[in-house]
Amino acid sequence: MSSNINILAWDIERIPARSYHWGLRDQNIGLSQIDQHGEMASFAARWIGSRKKDVVFRSSFHDGKEEMLESLWNLHNEADALLSWNGAGFDTKHANTEFLLAGMSPPSPSKEIDLLKTARSRFNFLSNKLDYVAQQLGLSGKIVHEGFGLWLKIMEDDEKAWNKFKRYNIQDVHLLIDLYDLLLPWIDGHPNVNLYDGDGCPKCGSWNLQSRGYRTTGLGMYRRYHCQDCGAWSTSGKALNQADIREA
Repeated sequence: MSSNINILAWDIERIPARSYHWGLRDQNIGLSQIDQHGEMASFAARWIGSRKKDVVFRSSFHDGKEEMLESLWNLHNEADALLSWNGAGFDTKHANTEFLLAGMSPPSPSKEIDLLKTARSRFNFLSNKLDYVAQQLGLSGKIVHEGFGLWLKIMEDDEKAWNKFKRYNIQDVHLLIDLYDLLLPWIDGHPNVNLYDGDGCPKCGSWNLQSRGYRTTGLGMYRRYHCQDCGAWSTSGKALNQADIREA
């Protein structure tokens, strides 16, 4: 992987909203019934290419909400791309909401690399949950915990529960990076690392490319390459032959 592109693997955990209601099924909860709005409890993040011990963890319990949000904003501001599982639909929107409510400006724009989108668009796993996909691919999976009871304990500031919650959040980020290494050649719309450094494989930056045939379009023929390191396919940006006349 090119050293000049900053890809941040990250994951947030949230405290749920709390409301008053009269039943368990088919409930329409009004705004006046909300007692406590949900909010971010913690986040973990690690740069692609960094060591596991360099993972960043911040929480409202350990660091205070202001420090947690400031740390996350700075990481987002530095990132060229954000690596996540359902980050585009969940984590990024919740983080942006927290930034807005805290009076913070938007961090610099970054590309979303959402591995859930890759799992849904390129494969047909029985389940698209992070834990299931990871274990199907031979990875260790998420840390097992007691479920919602763990959230109830951290909302009561149980220190032992928070320590487990921290390990749970951090493991998800390590798992993301392990999955990224396996799914990299399958990721559509991955940032072209050659725009940041070098002229090799556009996904991993390797120069270990093998020319394998050609890709033809309605406009021309292009040389096709296969990366011998990450397995991704790529195409030359220069056409070998171009058509001057094409179908209307």
